[in-house]
Amino acid sequence: MRFSFNLPVNILFGAGCVNELGKRAGAFGKKALIVTGRGSTKKTGLLDRVIGLLAAEGLESFVYDQVEPNPTVPQVYAGVKALKDFGADFVLGVGGGSIMDAAKCIAFMGKNDGDLMDYVYGRKASTEAFPAVLVPTTCGTGSEGNGFAVVTDPETGDKKSLRGTMIIAKLSVIDPELMTTMPRGVLADVGFDVLCHCMEAFLSAAAIPVSDMYALEGINLVRESLLPLYTGKGGPPEWEKLSWASTLGGMSIGIAGLTAPHALEHPASGLRNLTHGKGLAALTVPIIERSVAGAPARFAEISRRLGGKDEKDCAARVTDLLAGLDLAIGLGSQGVKAEDVDWMAENAFKVSAAGLANNPVKFSIEEIKAIYRAAF
Repeated sequence: MRFSFNLPVNILFGAGCVNELGKRAGAFGKKALIVTGRGSTKKTGLLDRVIGLLAAEGLESFVYDQVEPNPTVPQVYAGVKALKDFGADFVLGVGGGSIMDAAKCIAFMGKNDGDLMDYVYGRKASTEAFPAVLVPTTCGTGSEGNGFAVVTDPETGDKKSLRGTMIIAKLSVIDPELMTTMPRGVLADVGFDVLCHCMEAFLSAAAIPVSDMYALEGINLVRESLLPLYTGKGGPPEWEKLSWASTLGGMSIGIAGLTAPHALEHPASGLRNLTHGKGLAALTVPIIERSVAGAPARFAEISRRLGGKDEKDCAARVTDLLAGLDLAIGLGSQGVKAEDVDWMAENAFKVSAAGLANNPVKFSIEEIKAIYRAAF
């Protein structure tokens, strides 16, 4: 056994810990660019609360609130302009995964010139970025726990991650109480994304013992918390479990990477702007069915942790969970068209080659087209 491991994530976790944000963030400067969305943090009062927490410690802030789900390159550039115009010392992302990813991209491009996609594709490289502080309000992407930031280029439809330790948050403030305002539909979407992160990291060819440990614990916590919360039977302990599972999932994929479900979902949502969790819901079971032969012992372990017996019923256990979350949906109902299949299959190899290479079974382009069709 031989591996390397380096994940310098600074996490503050616990109910009510957001109240320490002002004091903790002051370590990164006196002026914060707050990156958020157009709705939820305002409706819940969290945005005003965050501004107040910063002001109480003498920190100034400016709000950039133009980030949408599946953030785009132009939205990042607009955020960089706001950062520079305000003269911010650090970037504070407050919101869900799209917000955190956009905040990390803004922090990066604030220190770098040129085309963001050149850095995404590795044509250019830099280790410079403004400090990023993240306050997640959804327990889904795990962006608070890794050096990934997913961004979409609307000119090409490419949805791909900027990656590197330079965009790992200098501080992630994970307060489970902030998750409780999520609508049930959002909870289902992001919760299933958590499970996919953990399953894919565990199945990845790049998995190591540390990522296995994080991923398996994440699967346990999702099983114990997601359905109770979705059905209204969960409480603070379940919110803690799902919030921590989200971060563990993010840390897991930060180490081991992803596999085919995310590799195939990104082309679909890059092209048709799907809700990420719903795209995964349509694709994951067909992929499991075609991947079990490549890692039967690992699929059996996942199945047992989801209440099954062995690798033969892993797909069924995931199917049951999706039904319980009202996520038994196909790509067609989400706006994907039959004529999109060829483009998506080709784009998967362009934007997600690593994820396809990590999958227990290596799919040909024709097999990927068949998966997309099965997911309709």
